[in-house]
Amino acid sequence: MKAAVGLLVLLVGVSYSVETYCDARQDGAQCFGTLEGSVDIQLMDSTSELPRYQLLKNSLKMLDVKNDQVNMIGNRSIFIASNGTFRLNNLSRTDSGNYSLKTYDSDGRSSGVQTLQLFIQAPVSSVLLVSECLSQGERRVSCSSEGGDSPQYSWTLDGRTLTDAELFSVNTKTNIITLKQHVSGHLVCSVRNNISNVSKEERISTCDEEGDHEVTYANLGVMKQQEKQVEQTGQVETEVEAEVEYGQVKISKLPQHTEPTEDDCLYARVHKVR
Repeated sequence: MKAAVGLLVLLVGVSYSVETYCDARQDGAQCFGTLEGSVDIQLMDSTSELPRYQLLKNSLKMLDVKNDQVNMIGNRSIFIASNGTFRLNNLSRTDSGNYSLKTYDSDGRSSGVQTLQLFIQAPVSSVLLVSECLSQGERRVSCSSEGGDSPQYSWTLDGRTLTDAELFSVNTKTNIITLKQHVSGHLVCSVRNNISNVSKEERISTCDEEGDHEVTYANLGVMKQQEKQVEQTGQVETEVEAEVEYGQVKISKLPQHTEPTEDDCLYARVHKVR
């Protein structure tokens, strides 16, 4: 028999950064931006000694600077020459891709190329935490999220990682854990990706199944029979004495302060063995 006792559902808010920053001064840098947000990409320390440089996405020129004359594609970007930062606003998924910064000397010859990757991600929009007690006293907890690209899940108890002594099972595909009977404390489920981080802390207690059920007894079987002769009104009859073994069984929790009725009675049937 498997019973679920106590169901807890929690919907939590979301925290993420609309504006992100990326240091792309090293070749091969990876940058992340929030969908519909903005990203500041620092391309270089100073532009004062560079006669010409270009920022390209594939073959498209996003930025072209020659002799301090700045040309940019569209109206979503800003370039701050004093610190070499390129800002891209109102990010969309099509902004993801490979970018390259090309520099040239005064003679127009290439003096260097460095690359970066830009990833645009949607933040985690909502998180659902569900906790329930199982029939053997374990507690099953699931953590799920909606929205968000490439979410990663993690669990802690009282600020530390859960141990094998506390975990009955872990399913990383469904983000469901089952805690052993004795586990209690502040459980935290964290969901994150590169531009958002959401966590929810909940106080959990042990699941006490015995406290949630009434105990009754049921006839489990006849252990032995004894026969004895009874002489009655000139006839001989056989009277059977049955010895019955009883055992505990659990039934659903009864309402408190309720007087027992005839419907609440449990009967055991004893069959006469000849």
